[in-house]
Amino acid sequence: MSTTQSERLRELLEPLVSSQGLDLEEIAVDTVGRKRVLRVVVDSDTGADLDRIADVSRALSAKLDETDAMGSAEYTLEVGTPGAERALTEHRHYVRATGRLVRFQLAEGGELVARIVAADEDGLDLEVPGVKGRKATARRLAFDDIARARVQVEFNRKDDASEKNDKKEEEA
Repeated sequence: MSTTQSERLRELLEPLVSSQGLDLEEIAVDTVGRKRVLRVVVDSDTGADLDRIADVSRALSAKLDETDAMGSAEYTLEVGTPGAERALTEHRHYVRATGRLVRFQLAEGGELVARIVAADEDGLDLEVPGVKGRKATARRLAFDDIARARVQVEFNRKDDASEKNDKKEEEA
């Protein structure tokens, strides 16, 4: 997709996405066989449920039908959210990932896996999990020290609520 088409689509679609209370995270046009697919990724601080996705999808579809932004050839519009293992590229992504485990590629080389405790304008407060029974440690990481960051999926995480329930069961 040319930069001009990408910019044109962003200018056209971003106001509609914003009017639905969402952020336009990504736009991509892919060719799959003979078909073209316009993928639009949206998100918000509170997430985007299926109803919000459907509403924004209808609004985007109507707007695209009014214009020639995609040309005259057929295409499919897909609207979705960033997914569980999203890349963190904007400040708002880090804020939304507070409490999540993230794999950081550091600018100076190396890798760090830690939980985001807080995010401010300068960087992140992290909790680095302990290894082999050791306690977790706190660490500060400036945004300038991050080359790439991606949220990690956790299948066996014990959250605060389940830990409280475990303590109540032990007391009973």
